[in-house]
Amino acid sequence: MEILFDNAIRKAAPELEVILVEATISNPPTSDALWSEITAMEQNIHDNIPMELVRHRPAIDATRKAYKACGKDPNRYRPSAEALCRRAVKGMELYRTLTAIDFINLLSMATGHSIGGFDADKIEGTALTLGIGTHNEPYEAIGRGELNIEGLPVYRDKTGGIGTPTSDNERTKLSPETRHLVMTINMYGSDPDYPAERVISLTERLLTQYAGASHITARLIKANE
Repeated sequence: MEILFDNAIRKAAPELEVILVEATISNPPTSDALWSEITAMEQNIHDNIPMELVRHRPAIDATRKAYKACGKDPNRYRPSAEALCRRAVKGMELYRTLTAIDFINLLSMATGHSIGGFDADKIEGTALTLGIGTHNEPYEAIGRGELNIEGLPVYRDKTGGIGTPTSDNERTKLSPETRHLVMTINMYGSDPDYPAERVISLTERLLTQYAGASHITARLIKANE
């Protein structure tokens, strides 16, 4: 899989780097061990990050600034990492679903980056293009129905949009049958606590430990190179 960048997103998010992860996985219901890690992360966020500071975590703040530069209000359409952290601060437990979905949520809460997770076998073509959503562009968000993606960063395959930092698309969502995973870890700004190398290491550990992953590749791609 390759990632291409529209000039509009290069201009709006000049510091953007994407970690593109591909792996062969199994995707069973989330194990007790993984769920224990998730609940520990939720508790850590609840105990240590006041609600008013969630938006100021470096990665979340950078994503919010990218939203504004693209033309979207991040208070109305929150990046997924911010939404997850806000739930944790409120003491609202996440829904327990499938391994790949839940470890992506864990990784997102830990790093503050909004992460796309796609079933590679449902992606049309061999490249994703990251651009900005347009007026009335159709997009069926997972569990939310039609989402107004005008002004949102959006990954598109040959057919249309499949992922935004607010929600991924129903068409390419992960399921128990998913065997080929594509992840886009969207780093709109740097965080000294989570440099790319640490994010990749954590991703590889979660993939191996919980999803029985093989053939893992992780590449750092800079939008403006």
